[in-house]
Amino acid sequence: MPSAIRLKRISDQIKEDLSEMLVREIADPRLSGISVTDVRVDRELAFADVFVSAVEGQARSKEVLAGLQHAAGFLRSALAGRIELRTFPRLRFHWDPTPERADHIERLLASLRGEETPARPEEDLPADE
Repeated sequence: MPSAIRLKRISDQIKEDLSEMLVREIADPRLSGISVTDVRVDRELAFADVFVSAVEGQARSKEVLAGLQHAAGFLRSALAGRIELRTFPRLRFHWDPTPERADHIERLLASLRGEETPARPEEDLPADE
């Protein structure tokens, strides 16, 4: 079994290569605007759990996960060509709600401080200019 450091390196490499592939090589419109937030590989290298998020948030989760499941075989074979492993782990995709939760917490903290949403630069100019 690989060491924890090796598992982390494999996870990081999968995350980096998969992110690049999603931006440059995948033409599926369901997969536009998504980001890979984390990859976790199990100790046996049988599965890689890939966590993804989209700018639009939870509203697109089913569409994005369906697109990734549809492309899973292609993604796995393309990644296997880039990363040298005896057997490449099967990809399992999961929605990551962390970015949405972080945004919600930031809005709550801003409301507690009594802050308004940041003004746009043109709104900061005095009216007589």
